[in-house]
Amino acid sequence: MSDISHPHDNFVRSLLSNPEMAGTLLRERLPKEISDLLSLEPPVLVEGSFVDEALQKHLTDRLFLAKTISGRVALLYCLIEHKSFPKRRTAWQLHRYMLRSLEQWVRENPRWKFLPAIVPFVLYQGKREWKIPNEFMALVDAEAGWRPYLLNFQYTVMDIGKIPDRKLSQQPRLRAWLLVAKYATRTGEQITVKELLIAMLAEATDDFRVIIHYIIETFQDYDETIIREIIHRVRPEEEEKMMSLFARDMLAKGRQDGLLAGEQKGRQDGIQIGERKGKATMLTHQLQRRFGGVPTWASEKIAKADTASLEEWSLRILDAQTLESVFSDGV
Repeated sequence: MSDISHPHDNFVRSLLSNPEMAGTLLRERLPKEISDLLSLEPPVLVEGSFVDEALQKHLTDRLFLAKTISGRVALLYCLIEHKSFPKRRTAWQLHRYMLRSLEQWVRENPRWKFLPAIVPFVLYQGKREWKIPNEFMALVDAEAGWRPYLLNFQYTVMDIGKIPDRKLSQQPRLRAWLLVAKYATRTGEQITVKELLIAMLAEATDDFRVIIHYIIETFQDYDETIIREIIHRVRPEEEEKMMSLFARDMLAKGRQDGLLAGEQKGRQDGIQIGERKGKATMLTHQLQRRFGGVPTWASEKIAKADTASLEEWSLRILDAQTLESVFSDGV
């Protein structure tokens, strides 16, 4: 499983690593005067990141090499902001990262005569509405008459929170990805979008496992029952396989939730409580699914068991013929 502390970064990187979806997103959201002049060829992803290491928990970037209809080369620089609020210094960050990307291009093209045009684009995933100005000069304290002589650029902002759910994209596959990205930072609203999410996921089955993985990591309103329902309604033939595949993800989420709740009493206690609770909950659901129910005596054993015993019993379920045999051998 990927590092659970960086689920947004991993998810958006996966989205923008697909040339077709990245090309569709940019054509739909860049200004018309730019998108109309882009070639129909999918943009080429340039490997690497230009974001400062300290900021990578809430910033993701992608650089694409594209061509215009006249054959010119252009660089499309995408910065993705995951935080729940926009940062006023985004234009400064863009300036630095765009410069780094141009420096890399110069190193790779030492005989250059002209620099490629570089178009900045920001995808904002946070919950609070983006209201800061989208140009570099908004950060500069200068006399009004100096403006023509100073560095400036504008950047496009896609605030997915302001876009109606059904209009996130015209492409069904991309629309599903963006819907999930939109609500990943909107705890308290995730239940309301469940039915729409199921409908959209039915149109993006090729990406189903990646999206479900991200939902498990980020949708705090969704418990195991809801995850199972989504899988059952979209891919019923893979329900058991996928629930088994993502069992560790759900346990990790349980540990994380336990840690957050336990920090008030002590970080270490929170880790242990969250881990044991997550394993106990998972074991109970596994027994219900396998044997049709959990008698009182079994529930009491689970409630009193330590983490090691819970792990051992979870493994026995795979081969046990009866519920009693899961707890045998004097455990």
